[in-house]
Amino acid sequence: QVQLVESGGGLVQPGGSLRVSCAASGRTFSRYSMGWFRQAPGKDREFVSTISPSGSSTYYPDSVKGRFTISRDNAKNTVYLQMNSLKPEDTAVYYCAASSRDGGSYRYVSSPTWYDYWGQGTQVTVSS
Repeated sequence: QVQLVESGGGLVQPGGSLRVSCAASGRTFSRYSMGWFRQAPGKDREFVSTISPSGSSTYYPDSVKGRFTISRDNAKNTVYLQMNSLKPEDTAVYYCAASSRDGGSYRYVSSPTWYDYWGQGTQVTVSS
């Protein structure tokens, strides 16, 4: 069982930066692939990024590639999402997720069904 708690959301101006964090419980954090998704009102949950258990492999959709960076600190049981050059369309609730699987292709790691555990989410609002 893994419990996930996101933090770091807030209001930021367009073009600004924000880092959200996800703290995980348990002693097996380093065995899990970790992902970030987001959901805006009236829209489906959208894949944002994922990172392998060791941190050696990451994936991003084109919508955030080059602007967002996922990282993890296995000693602190924490995964981070650094968001730069934020746009109003990045406004959403951001969710952290954990998967016991590793080594999947983009098709699988970008699907919510690949993940076993979810956090409650943190709101990110990009507005002037």
